[in-house]
Amino acid sequence: MTAPRLKLVIGNKAYSSWSLRPWIAMTHFAVPFDEVMIPLYRPETKAAMLAYSPAGKVPVLIDGDVTVWESLAILDYVDETHAGGALWPKDRAARGLARSTATEMHGGFAALRGHCPMNVRRRREPYALPPAAEADVARIIAIWTDARQRFGAGETSAPGPFLFGAFSAADAMYAPVVMRLHFYAIPTPAPVREYMDAVLALPAMRAWIAAAVDEPWVIDENERY
Repeated sequence: MTAPRLKLVIGNKAYSSWSLRPWIAMTHFAVPFDEVMIPLYRPETKAAMLAYSPAGKVPVLIDGDVTVWESLAILDYVDETHAGGALWPKDRAARGLARSTATEMHGGFAALRGHCPMNVRRRREPYALPPAAEADVARIIAIWTDARQRFGAGETSAPGPFLFGAFSAADAMYAPVVMRLHFYAIPTPAPVREYMDAVLALPAMRAWIAAAVDEPWVIDENERY
């Protein structure tokens, strides 16, 4: 008997930064899944989400009788059950740093997220950040630079353009930040821009952006905050 496919419940691709994280990882690593889209910020949104998860948020992963919510938890679950451990670096030191930086992303950078909500349809033009958001960007640049210098150049991993050489769950966790820095035209050093371009060039990322542009739902940013 064939096992049922995974089901990933997400929000609008144009706006749902948390949904992007497991979606891009599962797509990049060719983990088969069915997608359920719930439009955000509509009267029926909360009830639709509660039908899949007691947290009433997206993303949610359904694997038979197992339900997993929160992006980082989904990435770990998929890594353990369907991706053969491919989502995290093999090297112990690299994996420790990858998990630390991914967790920091999961719980931090509220100022940047609040002032620059993900909007794939946003016209790309400069945006003046307040000091708290600037501090978030500085910390993110430091994280990316450290990972690239220590583990992205091939000394303890296969050389590649991502944080730990090859694309990993850490890159998936920071993919919405790449979107924010790109679409809000936030200045970054050249090596950071090269990393961002590598993420934006991923086939999975290009597919997400193309689908986001074609979505029928348009949300006024003022409706979200």
